[in-house]
Amino acid sequence: MCGIVGVVAKSNVNQSLFDALTVLQHRGQDAAGMVTCDQSSLHQRKGNGLVRDVFRTRHMTRLVGTMGIGHVRYPTAGGSSPALAQPFYVNSPYGISLAHNGNLTNAEQLTKEVFKTNLRHMNTDSDSEVLLNVFANELQTLGKLTPTYRDVFAAVKNVHSRCRGAYAVVAMIANHGMVGFRDPNGIRPLVLGERDGVEGKEYMIASESVALDVLGFSFSRDIAPGEAVYIDVQGNLHSQQCAENTRLVPCIFEHVYFARPDSVIDGISVYQSRVKQGIKLAQKINRDYSDLKIDAIVPIPDTSTIAAEAMAMELGVKYSLGLVKNRYIGRTFIMPGQTQRKKSVRQKLNAVRSEFEGKNIMLVDDSIVRGTTCRQIIEMVREAGANKVYFASAAPPVRYPNVYGIDMPSVDELIAGGRTIDEVGQLIGTDFLLYQDLDDLIECSSGMNENVKAFDCSVFNGDYVTADIDRAYLERLHASRNDSTKSENAAEESGDGAFLEIHNEASQEN
Repeated sequence: MCGIVGVVAKSNVNQSLFDALTVLQHRGQDAAGMVTCDQSSLHQRKGNGLVRDVFRTRHMTRLVGTMGIGHVRYPTAGGSSPALAQPFYVNSPYGISLAHNGNLTNAEQLTKEVFKTNLRHMNTDSDSEVLLNVFANELQTLGKLTPTYRDVFAAVKNVHSRCRGAYAVVAMIANHGMVGFRDPNGIRPLVLGERDGVEGKEYMIASESVALDVLGFSFSRDIAPGEAVYIDVQGNLHSQQCAENTRLVPCIFEHVYFARPDSVIDGISVYQSRVKQGIKLAQKINRDYSDLKIDAIVPIPDTSTIAAEAMAMELGVKYSLGLVKNRYIGRTFIMPGQTQRKKSVRQKLNAVRSEFEGKNIMLVDDSIVRGTTCRQIIEMVREAGANKVYFASAAPPVRYPNVYGIDMPSVDELIAGGRTIDEVGQLIGTDFLLYQDLDDLIECSSGMNENVKAFDCSVFNGDYVTADIDRAYLERLHASRNDSTKSENAAEESGDGAFLEIHNEASQEN
């Protein structure tokens, strides 16, 4: 999962981009990047690390311009080379920078087309660079010296006809304007906002509405599936539906884990959906496990706190913040290797013994993916003196890999893959394991937007909404995503980062 943002304003946008990327940091901690446009000149800074570490004062002073885009990344597959940091750039036509959230499911085919048919060169194996080159080629084919918004929309329409999968995109055409567009299924989120600047209307496109809130932009609307929005350098806003057979099928895992609770995605409050998740878990206990004695409900911070509190209130059970988080340790979910994930859990969380000693504890987490983290937390809680340790997941069992931009491993690395709930409970060491039912999870996110008739729930039910995923694709996915492959990639790239960073830094200093 990644976070993207674009701003068109009347004054320098570097600080607005920085602040927006900081707000979207939860969507990726591997790398960050920014490109600004000052008339016909582009200025870029990107690298591995958090936003606050990638951008220093010396970089910000060079990132001048009234239009710009930014990106925070975590790797869906492969490694974490600085060369994979976004935005990506091509100089022809016009000079185009692009940032992308999602995953193209036909990237392999497109890579061949871009090279053999479009005669374009790519520097990485990133599907985001593929997407950029497809868009650039479609613009170049039009053969216009000065592209109009109609030309941009024609190019986006052709991108939709060639690309499959999930993609939310913001791209900047040097000295012309900024475009944002979303895949025809609306799997990945993208919102549009505006504010009144001193010299006129200013616009922002971002992954989540919270970025608009923090920077004083008013929420205009979600960008529709298949739609493109174009803001030219004069600040004129244009929009057009550029795809056929569109439908809104957003990823439900945004509501479970990725999005900030203060965001509203496609008219659905993430906070309210998580409250309902907790209530549904409590109702399941009252209905099916009424004899279960629970002394306290403890969330695994932070994404499960809302569901856990709602669950405790519904059950009339004590809610306890018995696990304390060290907020200076990165999220284990996005760490590339299993060994690093294991090591980080004890550094990340610590148990308050008085909240566990002699008690029957219900731990609540947003989901269970590999099971490594929850197994170690259960051990920690037992060591803190708990009598019994129960575990509840606000999401159903994750049994299938995600192909739309979430770093879900292959089936044999998913703890619920091919296992019963009892078998998963034994592996993580809990006395009782409770999963959310899929129908209940869908109900938790339903009803707030009548236009959302269904959700992408593929990680739970294996139903891939783009209908182009077969066994061969999943086997290729396994080869690129399993932990051994990631470890090999990390080892290969460990010697490249310094050179690439120095090279980028030197080129900007000059």
